[in-house]
Amino acid sequence: MSLINKEIADFKVQSFINGEFRQVTKADVLGKWSVFFFYPADFTFVCPTELEDLANKYEEFKNINCEIYSVSCDTHFVHKAWHDASERIKKIQYPMLADPTGALARDFDVMIEADGMAERGTFVVNPEGKIVAYEVNAGNVGRNADELLRKVQALQFVAAHGDEVCPAKWQPGAETLKPSLDLVGLL
Repeated sequence: MSLINKEIADFKVQSFINGEFRQVTKADVLGKWSVFFFYPADFTFVCPTELEDLANKYEEFKNINCEIYSVSCDTHFVHKAWHDASERIKKIQYPMLADPTGALARDFDVMIEADGMAERGTFVVNPEGKIVAYEVNAGNVGRNADELLRKVQALQFVAAHGDEVCPAKWQPGAETLKPSLDLVGLL
């Protein structure tokens, strides 16, 4: 079953952000674009490479009114400990959401019940709180922040220009397409 256009459930979780613990709720998500970036666990191997990649692109996401929320089933205390211990994780300025009960992971359908961890799931949520894009990777394959940024930009473009679509490898400023019978199967 597809999660496209599914409205995310109400939630209230603790986060670690910029040296502080803060509560994050669904109300904090509404009104802007968001990326929920689920990963299996803190103090692992692939996860810090992905989170650092996002940290390096965070300003670009903020510039397009998009917040990043990394999410694991660890507690906010573990997020802080990892932040204090890892040079890669120290770069993170976006909220690291704590989901120790797995409520968020279940709502986004990425909970691995047998392990008590989340799959490597990436979800783009629009300002209305609906999932408009997602992908789930095997636990041993890292994701790419450049492609995620491009995808969010394309989603924002089509949300603002409903009569246009973005072709493969579209970049901001590049030509888009207007669906018509003339284009069917010809490109």
